[in-house]
Amino acid sequence: MPHLRTIYPRWALALFLALSTAAVSPPGHAIDDYQLPSLGGAATSVSNEEYRLGRAWLRQFRAQAPQWQDPIVNDYVQGLIARLAPHSQLGNLQTTIVMVDNRSLNAFAVPGGVVGINSGLFAFAEDEGAFVSVLAHELGHLSQRHYARGSARAEQTQLPAMAAMLAGMLIAASGGGDAGLAAAMGSQAALIQDQLSYSRRFEQEADRIGLQAMANAGYDPEAMVRMFGAMQRMARLQGGTPPEFLLSHPVSDSRLSDAQVRASQLRVADTYTSNTLYDMMRARALLSIYHNTPQQAASRLAQEDAEEPAQRYLGALIAAHNGQTDSALNTLDQLARELPDYSMLPASAASIALDAQRYDAAITRSQRLLRLSPNYLPAQLVLAEAQLQRDPDAAYNLLREITARHPENPQGFSLLAEAAGRSGDNGWGHLARAEHLQLTGRIDSGIRQLSIAKDAARQENDQQALARIEQRREAFLEYRAALEKF
Repeated sequence: MPHLRTIYPRWALALFLALSTAAVSPPGHAIDDYQLPSLGGAATSVSNEEYRLGRAWLRQFRAQAPQWQDPIVNDYVQGLIARLAPHSQLGNLQTTIVMVDNRSLNAFAVPGGVVGINSGLFAFAEDEGAFVSVLAHELGHLSQRHYARGSARAEQTQLPAMAAMLAGMLIAASGGGDAGLAAAMGSQAALIQDQLSYSRRFEQEADRIGLQAMANAGYDPEAMVRMFGAMQRMARLQGGTPPEFLLSHPVSDSRLSDAQVRASQLRVADTYTSNTLYDMMRARALLSIYHNTPQQAASRLAQEDAEEPAQRYLGALIAAHNGQTDSALNTLDQLARELPDYSMLPASAASIALDAQRYDAAITRSQRLLRLSPNYLPAQLVLAEAQLQRDPDAAYNLLREITARHPENPQGFSLLAEAAGRSGDNGWGHLARAEHLQLTGRIDSGIRQLSIAKDAARQENDQQALARIEQRREAFLEYRAALEKF
């Protein structure tokens, strides 16, 4: 696993201030357009261009940074953001989550509504309120569009500056380091330095929005104060080498005091928290971080007083990791009986059965869960992957539905490509492969894959596929133009 310095070097102080922004939501997209930005014609506003660049950045980031692929945790984070979003002044902005496989404390927000978290954020935040406080703060940056406001005095260079800063972060993600940043930034260095003077005000604004959102969503805003205190202690202990999040989001005494005063004045509506569920997600994160020494994950979870069901849950995951499938499934089934509202428990069991190549059990378990929670994506993905081994046509139909509802999910398109191939729908299979390639930043390969898809669709005389391929080719070419800004 790369060290955080490989991904976010010290100059991220400038980058993250610039990246903690958002655009207004772009024009609506039909479900089958995979929510790719419409790139035809001139942008109607700078905000639309921010959206385009932000989404292009996301694809490049996927291509270069280590991803943490965990549908269960992703669904959980999506749920937290969905709870906070109506209270975060985001308007119609649609958010997309990217999870980074890195043990260091970090979270960020990028124009276009991209919210990123490191697995290390779970490791640092010991309760759900603390974790939510970071999400609420980042949503505050998004809602206030801090990058656009910070660039207002340099309107003519705003978009080049944004492209350069996003490019700099990508260079960092791929290990380019400070020299790569300097080459990418060029004349934008002065603009970045100028924007740093806004840091304190922007941080306070994001705090204010985040604290209010937490209270309105039912979370105790005092959790943000506790999180700030923990961050401040960490910064003091680590001296000149704190995590990059603390370099880009410094916690001063005045900021801590201001948050404390504001939190004390807020009334919490319909108190909500689920530390048991959070601890289970934290267990998954710790197991990802300590994948070579899973017992270390268990020791840490126990030392930090995690809820007892979460410790048993982690024990089941470790048992499965060690090949003790029956023991793991028995523990998860017992937990599911005790906590019937937690869909992630039977989904975890289905996933373990899939990993053990018990395909029939994975299908049965997933279908049983989906009768209760029809659109639960983690269970749908397990079911589709298991059906690939038993009934490719059923997998194909399910994955068409999944990718229509989740057009930013690369895993869905990867599985769809395989299912289409096994079902004999080669034109659609190559199209799905092309979509996966563009979602992961490999647009040129995606365009070449579309040519293969076109040939296959012609051989099959599939006029519907041919029309769709031609439509997507135009979109891909325009999309490549956006990527070239990097």
